[in-house]
Amino acid sequence: MLRLGIPVIGVTDLARAVSFWSAALDLVDAPEWRSETWRTLNHADGSGRALGLMRSASQPDPHPRLHLDLFASSAEEQRSEVRRLVGLGARTVDWDLYPPDPDFVVLADPDDNIFCVVDLSHAPSGGDRPTP
Repeated sequence: MLRLGIPVIGVTDLARAVSFWSAALDLVDAPEWRSETWRTLNHADGSGRALGLMRSASQPDPHPRLHLDLFASSAEEQRSEVRRLVGLGARTVDWDLYPPDPDFVVLADPDDNIFCVVDLSHAPSGGDRPTP
């Protein structure tokens, strides 16, 4: 029986990616499957694998069909996390596909891989949605 493994992000600089994603999500670089082209990042609490990083020569897609969503519990936490992630090396993206009143902020990691920081309190499936 198959089961879902871990998300894998293509990167050009493994050391930089390990540093960014480890700090961003409180992950640790694991020795499992380590090579010149691969790193496995585990949850710092020891609960298992979280993310794979694979060296890639291809350019990131500016409008990827698959990406990571990172969850924040409130708008305040979302703003704080976006500032923290930018301080770690992410950059804000001038996203041309934002809907009216978005619940997410689009960022790119140091390798220009797109990801989102979602305010769950504002998301359609989260708590009470503010009235526009």
